[in-house]
Amino acid sequence: MRPICAVVGVGPGNGAALARRFAKEGYAVALLARSGDTSESLAAELGDANAYACDVADEASVKAAFAAIRADLGEVDVVAFNAGSGSWGTIDDLTPQAFEATWRVNALGLFLVAQEVIPAMKAKGAGSIVVIGATASRRGMPRTTAFAPAKAAQKSLAEAMARHLWPLGIHVSLIILDGVVDLERTRKAMPDKPDDFFISPDGVAETAWWLTQQPRSTWSFEVEARPFGEKW
Repeated sequence: MRPICAVVGVGPGNGAALARRFAKEGYAVALLARSGDTSESLAAELGDANAYACDVADEASVKAAFAAIRADLGEVDVVAFNAGSGSWGTIDDLTPQAFEATWRVNALGLFLVAQEVIPAMKAKGAGSIVVIGATASRRGMPRTTAFAPAKAAQKSLAEAMARHLWPLGIHVSLIILDGVVDLERTRKAMPDKPDDFFISPDGVAETAWWLTQQPRSTWSFEVEARPFGEKW
């Protein structure tokens, strides 16, 4: 019976790359996104994949999506949590609603998704939850007034889950992306940047796959992913 990977937050960059990487390894893939702009065409491309409408900031939406996944495909073996939108601005610019919305996607969304998959993973004594994080989780900058606290909460939640779930055979890990993801819109916004300035979505997906294949005696929690040209 084929394993199942749920990619949460499917867009044309990291989400699509994650889906393709796990499909390549024989996984049935559940593609979760607020809209079907990318997920529906990607499901048709991959074959053994289904697209699901899901707003990770809404508990009822998450519950409905994972109930459908269980009915269509079965229990999830791997989650790649890539949902990570945010509001940008200083404390002077942002509204309380924008601040809360950013937290709901990044932190509450991970919490809700994890609660849906953990019971079956516990029953199997195996599973993997890979979270796509950001350098913003480590420090606040003026325009990351909403995003940095949300990503910091996500990082702390992932670590708390890892400490609780690793002994039960569930590998929770975090990829800290330090750089700009290679997308059509980022290329247009930065036309003067060379190729090695950008983070490759395929590279992110490869790192996520590697994390799910690590021997249990040498599991990693946090790994960094940055292009060679990024300053650090």
